[in-house]
Amino acid sequence: MIAGATGSGKSDLALELAVAQGRAVVNADALQVYGCWRKLSARPEIADENRARHLLYGHVDRDAAYSVGTWLEEVRHILATPSSAAPVIVGGTGLYFSCLTEGLAEIPAIAPEVRERSDRILERGGLADLCGDLERDDPDTFASIDLANPKRVQRAWEVYQSTGRGLLDWQRFAPPPILPLKNAAAFVLDGPVDWLRNRLEARFQSMVENGALDEVAANLDLLDSNKPAAQAIGGRELAAYLRGETTLEAAIEAANISTRQYAKRQRSWFRNRMKDWTFLQISQSTWG
Repeated sequence: MIAGATGSGKSDLALELAVAQGRAVVNADALQVYGCWRKLSARPEIADENRARHLLYGHVDRDAAYSVGTWLEEVRHILATPSSAAPVIVGGTGLYFSCLTEGLAEIPAIAPEVRERSDRILERGGLADLCGDLERDDPDTFASIDLANPKRVQRAWEVYQSTGRGLLDWQRFAPPPILPLKNAAAFVLDGPVDWLRNRLEARFQSMVENGALDEVAANLDLLDSNKPAAQAIGGRELAAYLRGETTLEAAIEAANISTRQYAKRQRSWFRNRMKDWTFLQISQSTWG
């Protein structure tokens, strides 16, 4: 397993390992599962996919419901399929890795009316309202989740409203994990903030020059929704440019800020939730 912040070079490392050792590459990134986002999610290019088998990339329709539970079942099937070499599981979604190695609580389905209420609250810009309810009703979960991530807050709010129990309380009674950490080699790529910032800015500029604007133009209606696929970093910023609401330069700068904030949240998750993984320090001299 290889985790790392966006832009850290983890996909390149996973590919080299897969090619050298005859392994498949399995995606653990919540946005790279969607077929509509190759460029904007930094999904591996077709040429890279042709060098080694890639699984769980771009296989989900943009409007489909997809969750960590769905991903876990797909990974369970992959791991149960006989193969000459174990796969390389790579991505930046810390929740996927944590649930894979620690177990996922079997929480009852969210009541439709609760989901509709939370969607309406978010649509009117009510993230602070959800946070306030969560702090009052479920302080343990409130203290443990990323409050800047609307989907995480919404999920925690919905679980409490639908079941009367906090998300953290459910997670304490999770079943055994699909892949216990002791059964895998687990690495987190980590590097200096300035090094990563430069890589991210160069990568986003390349995205814009090589098709990201076309992707966003084809998915403008999606980006107006609260669907999981609409959370592509940089999508709403480039949409604002395409609608004539800002300049391309300003849109790129706003997207760079969003990307840095996302990378910061990823690194925080890895440090706090994946302390037993091996952290590999990387830099310009070791990875380019």
